[in-house]
Amino acid sequence: MTYELYYWDGLQGRGEFVRLALEEAGADYIEVARGDEHDGLGTGAMMAVMDSKSEPYPPFAPPFLKDGDLLIAQTANILFYLGPRHGLAPGVDSLRYVVNGLQLTIADMVTEAHDTHHPLSGSLYYEEQKDAAKVRAADFIDHRIPKFMGYFERVLKQNPAGDRDPYLVGDSLTYVDLSMFQLIDGLYYAFPRAMKSFPKRYPRLAALHDAVLERPRIAAYLDSDRRITHNESCVFRHYPELDKDTR
Repeated sequence: MTYELYYWDGLQGRGEFVRLALEEAGADYIEVARGDEHDGLGTGAMMAVMDSKSEPYPPFAPPFLKDGDLLIAQTANILFYLGPRHGLAPGVDSLRYVVNGLQLTIADMVTEAHDTHHPLSGSLYYEEQKDAAKVRAADFIDHRIPKFMGYFERVLKQNPAGDRDPYLVGDSLTYVDLSMFQLIDGLYYAFPRAMKSFPKRYPRLAALHDAVLERPRIAAYLDSDRRITHNESCVFRHYPELDKDTR
């Protein structure tokens, strides 16, 4: 059965974490909002699901995923569903919760990355909050990136099965490794100056990023027109005035 992925057209955003899992799995899926409205697709079709009066539990916001009659909202929840079905989650139940916990921690950092350029309000334009954004971005670079990445680096180091392979949990790739790649990739785009020292400071995370980059299906996806480029309407945005060099 073909999955239906709902996310905003033209944005990587939080939908990209789901796309990477679907691509690595070789799963059949369609992007509803990127489709033609004459085929019953497009942004209107996505909004219709969100505004539905007949759907008992409509999603608050994308991304959400339909698998037949099943409707699943929230990135981490979607990945928690997809992982075991496509060999992207540990076989041990207890470790599946570890992976989910790490995914939720990634989601926390994604929110903080977004708030570097929208620190006051999501309804205001960036240009209306630039001064506050400079303060927030500087703190994010100086304190929050080291806080989160130091933790993730330690998880990699302490993984009992991770002596030879750069995986966060267990001895094989899971969806949280793909999500970590996307988080790092987004930070490289948004803060290229601040991230210059990243491979030296976090060598295990840098190795994980590079290992995901070399996976055949991921490499093919990144080189395809299915991959939406980073842009300044998305979660990770590059505003040079928010970037800075780090030691």
